[in-house]
Amino acid sequence: QLLESGGGSVPAGGSLRLSCAAPGYIDSEYCLAWYRQPEGKEREWVSTLTFTDKTSYADFAKGRFTISKDNAKKTLSLQMNSLNSGDTALYYCAAAPRDWVTGRCSTFDIWGQGTQVTVSS
Repeated sequence: QLLESGGGSVPAGGSLRLSCAAPGYIDSEYCLAWYRQPEGKEREWVSTLTFTDKTSYADFAKGRFTISKDNAKKTLSLQMNSLNSGDTALYYCAAAPRDWVTGRCSTFDIWGQGTQVTVSS
């Protein structure tokens, strides 16, 4: 089970920190990621944290968003700064098993329910 929290409404230029409770997935067996889905649009990838703690970001997130995890609290976080109206979306936490054959992340098929982020301009 993945459970997101931390969403809300903020003015443009503001910050939010999203959290995802991910017991059972904060270990070397899984990759973790954030996705988002603006209303009326398809879901899009935001950021990934691999089982080797390697991070990657979508172009729109680079320099503004930071993905991290807390092993003790079993949580994944997404710190979002300099938010703009284009960041308004439902944000999802996702997990993918480690593919021991390829050494990469498998398909992200474990999802939370999402947390809404609304940025007013």
